[in-house]
Amino acid sequence: MATVELRFSALPEHVRTARLVAAAVARRAGVDEAVLDEVRLAVGEACTRAVGLHQSSGVTAPVRVALIEDEKQFSIEVGDEAPRSAPGDRVPGARAGEGDDSEAEGEDEMGLAVISGLVDDVEVTAGESGGLIRMSWPTTPATLLP
Repeated sequence: MATVELRFSALPEHVRTARLVAAAVARRAGVDEAVLDEVRLAVGEACTRAVGLHQSSGVTAPVRVALIEDEKQFSIEVGDEAPRSAPGDRVPGARAGEGDDSEAEGEDEMGLAVISGLVDDVEVTAGESGGLIRMSWPTTPATLLP
């Protein structure tokens, strides 16, 4: 099992680099060429979401991306350290009726919907210490020529 790890400052300009690295590692891992655009888009959405969560929460820690090559699958984990409250809880300091919170939640849900549409095997977890999006694609083993 080979793993490539990236950590980058929560700035939008770093998302492109994460997408390019993810596509290159996915190609090397044996992900079908026809699926690489989906890998790029899904990683872009997940990283953009993590950057937005860090910026809106004032988190200065880097966004984490792990590219994991297993025997029969390639996985990408995008992690953030933005704390989540229980459903229905308001953001501390926000007044009832403020539009920013619901707008950010709508963008978050839209990003997750895009990822779910691109990736068949996706798992999203979140808690007080941050969140993680884990996406997986099947790989085809390299064949050696005689």
